[in-house]
Amino acid sequence: MKSKEKIFSINNFKLNIKKNLKVVQCHGVFDLLHIGHIRHFKKAKTYGDILVVSITADKFVKKGYNRPYFNEKLRSEALASLDCIDFVVISNSASAVTAINKIKPKIYCKGQDYKKLNKDITGKIYKEKKAVEAIGGKIVFTNDLTFSSSTLINDSFDIFDVDQKNFIKKIKIKFTFDYIKKLVFNLKNTKTLVLGEAIIDEYTFCEVIGKSGKEPILAFRDIKTERYAGGSLAIAKNLSKFSKINLVSMVGEKNEHYNFIKKNLPNQIDSFFLKKSNSTTIVKKRYIDRNNNNKLLGIYKFNDIDLSKQDQIKLLNHLTKSIKKSELLIISDFGHGFLTEDIIKKIFKDKIYKSVNAQINSSNIGFHSLNKYKNSNIVVINETELRHEMKNRDGNLDLLIKKLSNEIKCKYLIVTSGRSGVKLYNAKTKKIHYCPAFANKIVDKVGAGDTLLAVISLLLYNNCDIDLSLFISSICAAESVESIGNSNILDPNYILKRIDHMIK
Repeated sequence: MKSKEKIFSINNFKLNIKKNLKVVQCHGVFDLLHIGHIRHFKKAKTYGDILVVSITADKFVKKGYNRPYFNEKLRSEALASLDCIDFVVISNSASAVTAINKIKPKIYCKGQDYKKLNKDITGKIYKEKKAVEAIGGKIVFTNDLTFSSSTLINDSFDIFDVDQKNFIKKIKIKFTFDYIKKLVFNLKNTKTLVLGEAIIDEYTFCEVIGKSGKEPILAFRDIKTERYAGGSLAIAKNLSKFSKINLVSMVGEKNEHYNFIKKNLPNQIDSFFLKKSNSTTIVKKRYIDRNNNNKLLGIYKFNDIDLSKQDQIKLLNHLTKSIKKSELLIISDFGHGFLTEDIIKKIFKDKIYKSVNAQINSSNIGFHSLNKYKNSNIVVINETELRHEMKNRDGNLDLLIKKLSNEIKCKYLIVTSGRSGVKLYNAKTKKIHYCPAFANKIVDKVGAGDTLLAVISLLLYNNCDIDLSLFISSICAAESVESIGNSNILDPNYILKRIDHMIK
């Protein structure tokens, strides 16, 4: 059989063999085929008659920056060229369970590095073992040479630029992966209060039809609409697997979209929603070109007048109770009238550890300032917002960072600059720390700053090393921009897996 005739998608694969023949399955990414893989496949073939190797499709590979290095077409061709492999199946799923249920192997074969099941950070191996046993098969482990594809790729291919390589090298020298894993898992006991507006992000995907025949306007075809829980909802969601979360937020007077919000919040989040008088729940509609995910137009629905005195009293009464039960307060102020100066003044009288992101956007530019958040422990801002705040378009970024930090008297000032990475100024040491960006592909930048704010706040509150805090939170931000809207929830297991492969 020719190599290309061995390759199938999971949906098109159907195995017609005699009943007495035993099927063996191996599964993985197999990004860089090496002698360890080849010995593994040869040993696996000895357990049966037909060897099927399933591989994870590109979009489900979670191994960090620029991975997989080789796309699914090249990976499947390389595997199909081996005589010991009878079929290669491209699995359109994050785990092997779908492929196992389709292939129905008698033997599911994994390498010896999976023999200790608890070493698998994601826990997928338990699900795979259960799936194999459910169809009457069993899992076995080969005992041949093992090599790390990630180590080989990191050492032999230019997947990182100079800044990224130097930063990763610094992390590798200072920290082991086991230390990083223990640190992340220990965050879960932190009692975190998230405060900010609830926003419904509505994305309408469309395609260009052309210019209208009668009017000078561009016409689009509406393809589909998706909604995501944004604003403070996204921050709470993304931290829900990292720590204990209490959310205090705002919806419209008539509780619009409340069912959608509750449905999209994990059950472990405690939440309180103030119903803002004479207002609607904030909805930000964005029209997206389906072909390239570029945003074409934004239409926002909100009332950004400050809360009424009565609403402020309700909010403060609940906040007072929530703050007493919390250790870390993360404030994301989108400038839509939720966090008034009076509320901020009263919050800042409390000694709780405070982290702030006061966002400048199209509706509040020129009216929104960080001055009301003086004496915060952490302030996160992007470079454009910093330059707006300082009324300086072209000045030296480091000098502007130091100047703003002195003005607002924060312990840590963090400035994000998109592809250029992130800088953190430590007011105590007067040192600027720099971390490069690690996004492999940028699908949508919405929510990236909120993600970084949330994770780095949790890390710095727990006295994590500054460089390591920047690294972990930058990986989380990269995970955020690689999906549309706030469609994904951060999973510490996947973040750790990315880090593990990056520092090998």
